[in-house]
Amino acid sequence: MRHFKTRWGITTNFQLGMILISFALTGTSSMLITKKLLLFFNIENEVKNNLLFYILKLGFVLILYQFLLVIIGALLGQFQFFWKFEKQLLTKMGFGFGFLFSKVKKNDK
Repeated sequence: MRHFKTRWGITTNFQLGMILISFALTGTSSMLITKKLLLFFNIENEVKNNLLFYILKLGFVLILYQFLLVIIGALLGQFQFFWKFEKQLLTKMGFGFGFLFSKVKKNDK
């Protein structure tokens, strides 16, 4: 656990616990909400190709996960950590969005 605290720049075990709980809740929530969205839009019945269905499902999960991570993290009092985490992740993926995220400063690591 010391490794995570050092790497993420957090100081207390409580913070670490809230961050780990946020990751767990976000993963579970994104899967459940994606399942409901796919049922609502009737995608499972409309898409006959299983590969295409799972690619769409993965896309829904990944996009939803990014939003939910910041929201759930904020509800658990860790907004600053997850906002910085998302900026770094999206910048590394090539989605810097200039005006929204600007460049991640070296001291934001």
